[in-house]
Amino acid sequence: MSLMDVSTPGPTTGTLEPLLDLLRGRRVVVLAGAGCSTESGIPDYRGPEGSHLTRKPVQYNDFVRSEAARVRYWARSTVGWPRFSAARPNAAHRALAQLEEAGVVHGIITQNVDGLHHAAGSRRVLELHGSLASVRCLGCGAETGRGEFQARLLAMNAAWARRLTASGDVRQAPDGDADLDPAEIESFRVPGCDGCGGMMKPDVVFFGENVPAARVAEAWQLFGGGDVLLVAGSSLTVYSGRRFIYRAQEQGVPIAIVNLSPTRADEMAAVKVEGRLGEVLPRLAEMLRS
Repeated sequence: MSLMDVSTPGPTTGTLEPLLDLLRGRRVVVLAGAGCSTESGIPDYRGPEGSHLTRKPVQYNDFVRSEAARVRYWARSTVGWPRFSAARPNAAHRALAQLEEAGVVHGIITQNVDGLHHAAGSRRVLELHGSLASVRCLGCGAETGRGEFQARLLAMNAAWARRLTASGDVRQAPDGDADLDPAEIESFRVPGCDGCGGMMKPDVVFFGENVPAARVAEAWQLFGGGDVLLVAGSSLTVYSGRRFIYRAQEQGVPIAIVNLSPTRADEMAAVKVEGRLGEVLPRLAEMLRS
């Protein structure tokens, strides 16, 4: 990325003019977080203030070491997947796709696992934490579509699924999860790999798991093609995303943030706009494309 002076002295809220001045004429790399997807009906792990977990996410070590943890994960995911997979891009996703088409956005590094940036038409997207649309065997590495694996889960637990459906609505949780009574989980069964019988895991990075080195290298390459880093909808609490803030600081690359709540990089931002992404980004796209 090229080094440059930033005229805006510190975080700014309200008006879009400082953000427009910072982005106009520069190649923008977007670091996208959960705030991009909440307006599509996908819950966030964090509360309204972005500073605390509303629920404990699945941990990688628990998943691979504990059969009970795997059963709990897949039972809840089986219930949550239909609504998660039915989510559609919102105005924020579409605005970023328009900005890429206009040559403003160089690419998107997303922390989300829902595929909505691709669905909105963005072409250069690096899914840092993987995608829930695929499932991989931890034994032989075989990959299968989540829809296909969902069919296997339902076939193996047909009576369970009918009973749960008849019991009423289930509350949706982040990343395709759903809240279930522990008693509803005990009888659930999880199929193994079709090929080797190995353990099946969604092809996403769980908490406590490292992002694959090759993917990190690809993300750095994408990061290096921009002139400014735009954080869109991330509290930057997780290091896998915050590392890009540190690199931007080291290289003198300006940071812009659009988020509904405070982030861990507000004091490092040249410009900060607080607001809903579905409102701010379409306005930004219209102004930058005019």
